[in-house]
Amino acid sequence: MKRFLRDNALSLFFLVIFVLALAGQSFAGNADYNARQVAAGGAPISWPAYVTSSDFAVDVAENWQSEYLQFLLFIMVTVWLVQRGSPESKKPGEEGTGDDAQQKVGAHARPDSPSWAKGTGLRPALYGASLGMVMGLFFVSSWVAQWVAGRAAYNAEQLSQLQDPVSALEYLGSPDFWNRTLQNWQSEFLAVLSMVVLSVYLRQRGSPESKPVGTPHGVTSEEN
Repeated sequence: MKRFLRDNALSLFFLVIFVLALAGQSFAGNADYNARQVAAGGAPISWPAYVTSSDFAVDVAENWQSEYLQFLLFIMVTVWLVQRGSPESKKPGEEGTGDDAQQKVGAHARPDSPSWAKGTGLRPALYGASLGMVMGLFFVSSWVAQWVAGRAAYNAEQLSQLQDPVSALEYLGSPDFWNRTLQNWQSEFLAVLSMVVLSVYLRQRGSPESKPVGTPHGVTSEEN
């Protein structure tokens, strides 16, 4: 058990704080929702009713889709684009997917390589794109969830104000949907931009996301 905890400490840490943050969001969101309900002359709802509501679902989904979009884009664009001096980038001149020897696939696979990296044909090609495909699937799924839950929450508000509900396609083109979407996207893009640029000039000793403290600014991580 001690070895398992040590070997998986990073993922377990983020899993725990994810659950705590999600739980905290549910309680804070329920309190905020009930305050708005009372102020509008409505009745408050219970915590179980809130966490199964479209209001909670859309708030969660809109954050998840932007996070998965951030990682999907970063995974894909770093195949072809570089930033000299950033530990988040490949060395300039090494853009692209690399050859089989570099990627240790097919005849160049090691004895302990994943089974799908060995041999030729479709399996190594699929495995070589599996991270991007799964991240893309998570992004699309959570974005659709935001669309569906967002429309339900929007229509509930419309009906409470004696206004007509909207169709799924109408909501997809509505300011509410794109305001929710773009306010998350821009923050994720800014965070990635900050990490890529600041890691050229700043250091965090011991972190794999940073170059060694004494490495010159212009040296990219893979040149070390």
